[in-house]
Amino acid sequence: MIRVCARSALALVLMLIPLAVAPTSSAAAAPQTLTVLTYNIHHGAGADDALALERVARVLRDSGADVVGLQEVDRHYDTRSDFLDQAGWLGRRLGMHVVYGANLSLDPPRSGAPRRQYGTAILSRFPVSESRNTRLPRPRQGEQRGLLEADINVDGTAVRVLTTHLEHTSQSERLAQAEAINSVIEDSGRPTVLVGDLNATPGAREVGVLTRHLADVWRTAGEGSGYTFDARSPHKRIDYVLGSSGIAARQAEVIDSDASDHLPVSAEVTLP
Repeated sequence: MIRVCARSALALVLMLIPLAVAPTSSAAAAPQTLTVLTYNIHHGAGADDALALERVARVLRDSGADVVGLQEVDRHYDTRSDFLDQAGWLGRRLGMHVVYGANLSLDPPRSGAPRRQYGTAILSRFPVSESRNTRLPRPRQGEQRGLLEADINVDGTAVRVLTTHLEHTSQSERLAQAEAINSVIEDSGRPTVLVGDLNATPGAREVGVLTRHLADVWRTAGEGSGYTFDARSPHKRIDYVLGSSGIAARQAEVIDSDASDHLPVSAEVTLP
């Protein structure tokens, strides 16, 4: 007679029981990605100076961007843009949430008409929980500039997206504006992406001010010069995507287009 001890029998039974397969940690912790784009749209006028906002819409659609920061955006401004609310039109055209920051707000051309505005906009595929526009300093009385912020909910992760357009005629004003932006970034307390037309090349002091707290995505994920201006003969990099600590750049590219006098910059980043 063959005798099997209790311990051996238990081991045999356990070998025959199918083991439950635990989910892999890599699948459970897959990083969230966000595609961000910045574009100075020149109030919808292309490199040929013809007004054609539909061209801008096609660039944004084809880019697949989740969040877009736009500069030089008209809202009922004047005949150069057919008095159109360009941010609202693009949002409807692309099915995206819209926030607008008016840095210039002028009296309407006639009683009862909307105010004539010019500024920046943020378009987002994700819901926007809060937004605000902060006027930036202009110590030399240059054109009024602003910093537009939007808090967005990316599938449960709160992200702050900012867009700006710094003064083009004065470095001292750009420096003052960069310092003001830094004070906002320091108080953010959440993953932050800043995009915009900084009117300054990478070695400029004002870019150095902003990269105290934010990383230039192009330096880690872009290839080549990254020139964005002007669209017909690019020779300067003045349009940027910058990210706070923990935001990692996976890739970045300058998109070829004649829909504006600038070229857009797209970046895919992972969120912390």
